[in-house]
Amino acid sequence: MTTRWRDHVGLLARVALGGVLVWAGALKLGNPLGSARAVQAYDVLPFEVAKYLGYGLPWLEVAVGALLVIGLLTRANALVGTLLMAAFVVGIAQAWARGLTIDCGCFGGGGQVAASETRYGSEIARDLALALCGLWLVVRPASTWSLDRVLFGTTKELQ
Repeated sequence: MTTRWRDHVGLLARVALGGVLVWAGALKLGNPLGSARAVQAYDVLPFEVAKYLGYGLPWLEVAVGALLVIGLLTRANALVGTLLMAAFVVGIAQAWARGLTIDCGCFGGGGQVAASETRYGSEIARDLALALCGLWLVVRPASTWSLDRVLFGTTKELQ
């Protein structure tokens, strides 16, 4: 059985999106209050909702990211990862459009910063690129070195 180039692209997409999600979530796990404050800084959700989202989001990022890295239930986890990236793009774009000067909180931190310290354009570009990785995996979840392949073989659903 030969490995196709698409399978290698799938591996790269899995590791990129999954790795970033694990990294971002893990950095926030040690500071749940900071994560909650980062979500609250966007000033979009009611305070309590933002607080609970800030507490739960790092766990979701780590879980989805880890499952992507090992390639288990790739299509479903890629869909969740893509939706997370889309939500992050919308959140950052609305903060930029409203003139907020906040750190995105993507890798810990978050909250108010000086206007010269915002990086909205590069953050949006990064999250769009990661969303494209996720979309690739939703359409073509088959990839090299995935647990899906070990457990389920190369079936039509994985192609």
